[in-house]
Amino acid sequence: MNVQFIEPLSSAWKRMKVALFRPFDIHKWFVVGFNAFLAGLMEASNGGGASRWTPDRADRAGWREVFEFPRTAWAWLADNPGWAIAILFAVLVAVALVVVLTWVSSRGAFMFLDNVVRDRAEIAKPWREYQKEGNSLFVWRLLLGVALFAVTGLLVAFFFVRGAAVYDSGMTPDFPIGFILGLVLLTLAVVLVWGYIILFLREFVAALMYKNRISCNAAWKLFLGLFKKAPLQFVGFGIITFLLVLVFAVAVVFAVIGTCCIGALFLAIPYISTVVTLPVWYAYRAFSLEFLAQFGPEFDVFGRAGSPEAATPAIPAV
Repeated sequence: MNVQFIEPLSSAWKRMKVALFRPFDIHKWFVVGFNAFLAGLMEASNGGGASRWTPDRADRAGWREVFEFPRTAWAWLADNPGWAIAILFAVLVAVALVVVLTWVSSRGAFMFLDNVVRDRAEIAKPWREYQKEGNSLFVWRLLLGVALFAVTGLLVAFFFVRGAAVYDSGMTPDFPIGFILGLVLLTLAVVLVWGYIILFLREFVAALMYKNRISCNAAWKLFLGLFKKAPLQFVGFGIITFLLVLVFAVAVVFAVIGTCCIGALFLAIPYISTVVTLPVWYAYRAFSLEFLAQFGPEFDVFGRAGSPEAATPAIPAV
């Protein structure tokens, strides 16, 4: 099977131009942009900086403080019960907020998908129509979040427990480099696998749920059957996606600089920034659908756009 990358991207770009610029309808932009905003609520990019390490900072006293941090923090909480209760309450509120936003985002994913597939600007109808699929996606995303939290917790626990054990046995000057490098590589591997799972869930599994009106479990089975036939092509899609994100990030930086930072004012407002950059999100959502359609009519989500109610699901819902 000859799977293309440029052709689906070109088709998605043409589809975006027709939908958003022929003719240009500001009302449509705000409606579709709102659905795109909901769909991306839990997909904000995270940034961070690196701290330099030099041998003279790897003294035993410094690492002792690092490895004893859990015990120090626990002792501080025990001595300050008021702060402990406040922190626990803040954590519970944050968890509740994440759960709610994940649910809304899961429903929004099908609203935005419906807007792209049917080239329409509606909010209420797709919100109601794809309630079952949205809730199924929400459960999967929630379970993935719990799994990621557990894996992250294990990595952190491994760092402190294993690090403290090696330290107590007599740490050598080479210990910080080898130990931290190994942990970083392990963390990158986890991030890579998790990133691909989230990518496949968002771009392909959700699309198959929409096309066939099936649950997330059934859509995963359908997608994994396809993935086994063309794993390199889907891995390549992830690489192309990463490159597109880099290009978009660079374009945003140049746009901000070119407008003397005035553009940053619009990009700082979440919903408005989505509307302003809607062509990018629209084209990217269409790109994954066009890419998926190459694997046969049963995977062509756009082929059902005319009469979705009359179509028969490819596999039974479970």
